[in-house]
Amino acid sequence: HDPGQLKALVTAQGVTMIQATPSTWRMLLDHDGPPLPQSCRVLCGGEALPPDLSRRLVTQAGELWNLYGPTETTVWSARHRLDAQDDRPMLGGPIGKTTLHILDNDLNLAPVGVAGELYIGGEGLARGYWQRGALTAERFIPDPFGPAGARLYRTGDVARWRSDGVIEYIGRSDHQVKIRGFRIELGEIEARLMEQAAVRAAIVVAREVGAGRQLVAYVSGEASLDGSALKTALSSVLPDYMVPARIVVLDRLPLTPNGKIDRKALPAPDQLATAEHVAPRTPTEAALAAIWADLLRQPNIGVTDNFFELGGDSLTAVQLISRIKRDLGHDLPLNRLFEMTTVETMAAGLAPEIQVDKRGDDIAAMLDMLKEVEFSDE
Repeated sequence: HDPGQLKALVTAQGVTMIQATPSTWRMLLDHDGPPLPQSCRVLCGGEALPPDLSRRLVTQAGELWNLYGPTETTVWSARHRLDAQDDRPMLGGPIGKTTLHILDNDLNLAPVGVAGELYIGGEGLARGYWQRGALTAERFIPDPFGPAGARLYRTGDVARWRSDGVIEYIGRSDHQVKIRGFRIELGEIEARLMEQAAVRAAIVVAREVGAGRQLVAYVSGEASLDGSALKTALSSVLPDYMVPARIVVLDRLPLTPNGKIDRKALPAPDQLATAEHVAPRTPTEAALAAIWADLLRQPNIGVTDNFFELGGDSLTAVQLISRIKRDLGHDLPLNRLFEMTTVETMAAGLAPEIQVDKRGDDIAAMLDMLKEVEFSDE
C-alpha cells in the first residue's frame, strides 16, 4: 500500500519481475519517483487491464504481459504480451497444457469474431469445489473435445476469437442484462468507455428507476471528464439502447480489499444529485411536469430534471409526444424532444404555439391561466 517503499524495494533488490493487479500498477505509476527499471518484466492480472494503463506500462516496462485465469484453473490460463506496436490488453492464447474454447449456449464452437462463453480445460483444472457437488456439476462439465473423463470449467466470461488467433475479453455473462427487449453485454459498453482518452476506470450497471431499468455508467480519470461528452462519444459507436442514460463521474471508483472494483459500493445516481429542485413556475411547466410524472412514474418532477436521466427512453419519448398532443394540443416532432430534454426547455419551446388543455382536467392550472388573461370592461 506504500508505493514509495515498494519502488525502493524494487530498486534495492534488483527485482526483475513483478506481478500485480491494475490498481496496484496504477498506484506505482502515479507515484512521484524513479520509473520502473527497463529490465523489469511486468505481469498484470486479477482483473481486466484498462487500455490507458497498458499504454503507460508499455512505455516503462522491459516486458508487459496481460495474464488471465480464474482460481479454479490454478491459476493462470492465458497470457498475451503487449508492445509498443500493439498495446491492446487481449487475453491472448492458452499457456502450456491448457485448452481454451469459446462456446455458444448449446456448447457449439463459436465462429471467429462471434462472442461466446469461455471454457477452460487442461492439466491445471481443479477437481471441483470442496463438498459442493451441485456447484461442481454446474461449473465443471464433461469436455466434448477432449479425451474420456476430461472436463471443462465454465468461466462465466464472455470473449471472442480474433482472426489472428488471439482471444479478446468482452465481459461477464452474469453482467448481461435485458432492457426493453434488448440483450446487452455491459462489458461492451465498458470497453467503449475505456477507449476514451481521459477515462481510467469504468463500470456499467443496470439500475431500477421509476420507468423501469436503465443503464448507468460510472467513470473516473482525468479532471476533464464530462459525462455529457462521453455520452455523445458513445452515441457514435454504440446503438442508442446501449448508451447509458447517465454517466456519473467519480474521483475514484470504490474498490474491494483485494483491489477490484466494488459494484455493490457504487452510489445510486440520485444520491449524487446536487442541483436544487426547481418546481414548475408556469401553467405549461406544471402541465408538462404532470405528464412526465405519469410516464416516468416519478413524483415531484423539477423543471431542470433531464427526461432521459430520469429513465426516459425512445419508447417513452414517443408516448410523451402523444400525451403532449392529447393534453396540450401541440404536435412536437420527435427530433425536437432530444433538443428539449428538461421541462424548462420544453415549455419554452412550446410556448409560442401552445394550446391550453381543452379537457379542463387540471383546474388549478386553468385558474392560473385565467389570472393572466386581461379582460376589458366591455
